Amino acid sequence: MAITDRGSEPASQRPAAPARNVHRVAMAQIAPVLGDPERNLALHLEQIELARQQEADLIVFPELSLTGYFVRDMVPDLAVSAAAPEIKQLLRAAGPMAVVAGFIEESPRHRFYNAAFYGEGGQIVHVHRKVYLPTYGLFDEQRYFAAGERIQAFDTARFGRVGILICEDLWHLSAAAIMQAEEIDMLLCVSNSPARGVDGPTIRIAETYEHLCKSFAQLLGAVVILVNRVGFEDGLCFFGGSMAVGPDGRTIAQAPTLDEALTVAVFDRGDLRRQRVITPLARDERLLLTIEELNRIKRQRYES
Repeated sequence: MAITDRGSEPASQRPAAPARNVHRVAMAQIAPVLGDPERNLALHLEQIELARQQEADLIVFPELSLTGYFVRDMVPDLAVSAAAPEIKQLLRAAGPMAVVAGFIEESPRHRFYNAAFYGEGGQIVHVHRKVYLPTYGLFDEQRYFAAGERIQAFDTARFGRVGILICEDLWHLSAAAIMQAEEIDMLLCVSNSPARGVDGPTIRIAETYEHLCKSFAQLLGAVVILVNRVGFEDGLCFFGGSMAVGPDGRTIAQAPTLDEALTVAVFDRGDLRRQRVITPLARDERLLLTIEELNRIKRQRYES
């Protein structure tokens, strides 16, 4: 497991910075074991300890990091509530560090969701249920999962206002519009994207994710963190390529392709102010106009 620290000097040479301004986010690019929550929990605990050694403020794991991706008929057996003992164990292990991980959530009405939680201070702050479930090509999520019904931001102790998206959610303009209206400071996207469009050393899907992350960062004036898994599952190769992008669209940190790695991205919240002064897109956004036009389109499409 490689450990890289991008965007800063080694800890021994790094000057002390005000905790409220400079943040360290550990991107845990792991290869979960399909259908083995015990081994995956141990892998998470190992990564949390490594992130603590790297003085991370937040560690982010990929989509469905506690179960693996192609769970199919195993969904009911692997599903847990957000209050499950294994999730509480992760929160305790993280201590003061915030943590994001992917799991299969079972609701009180026994619906199953592809979900990710954000926890800090030993408590779950927010759970996002994947809204857009791909069922095309090699994907068949709608057969096994219920779709989430909200894209909602939340407030955190360290990072300001944060939003979480899961993989396919990032591909939809509606998610960008909602997150801009929510005025987020950081967007976390957890993903399980296999390598597609391979052309020699180029992975086209990786290029697309890079474009999406940079576009979201600039449109939202926010830091964007993408954490994608690696490894092989059901004959498919997951490419990794996790990245952190600043609000100006520049890459802060980049994890390797194909290999497991814990990559620490360092950013200064002052960059948010600078970018929003230079390009005040959120200030000039006309939310009420957007709502009115969407309502007009809805009436034309569904009521005519």
